Amino acid sequence: MEFTEVIKNRYSCKKYDSEKQIAEGQLNAILEAGRLAPTAKNLQEQHVYVVQSPEKLAIIDKHTPCRYGAPTVLVVAFDKENVYTYPTSKGPETDRRKSGTEDAAIVATHLMLAAANEGVDSCWLNCVHIDDLHSELGLPENEDILMLLDLGYAAEGAAPLSNHFSRKPLSETVSYL
Repeated sequence: MEFTEVIKNRYSCKKYDSEKQIAEGQLNAILEAGRLAPTAKNLQEQHVYVVQSPEKLAIIDKHTPCRYGAPTVLVVAFDKENVYTYPTSKGPETDRRKSGTEDAAIVATHLMLAAANEGVDSCWLNCVHIDDLHSELGLPENEDILMLLDLGYAAEGAAPLSNHFSRKPLSETVSYL
């Protein structure tokens, strides 16, 4: 799909066909797009967990109301001990801005747009009890979860929210200095 069409047409799917799993080739293409995402100093501190088993999906359902029946969920995390600390931040090193969150967000965005390119619907989830989910999934302590990404195919009748295509004009969101 042409990139402009990908970004215009993707939307946050809120209702999936839970019986229709995405193909392995599509999943691999999506994961590869995340792997290719830029990170500060190319540290590649991201870790993406693919959740498809009913047992693990049930754990996710305990910690968010927003899986919407998706048959696959990607948990996007990053190694908080392998991040770049920006030298331009002020204060003690422990308080300085670090790259982990933004790098994981870039990875997640690549995953989301690659899904749309593959014809796979998605929804970025951040309404999640992250600490409890982290513990229950047994993720390493050195990792922080940034977000979850639902993946699957929209169920019949699913559509973008009514305000999805409403966008402010550039003049309200961009300034030239």
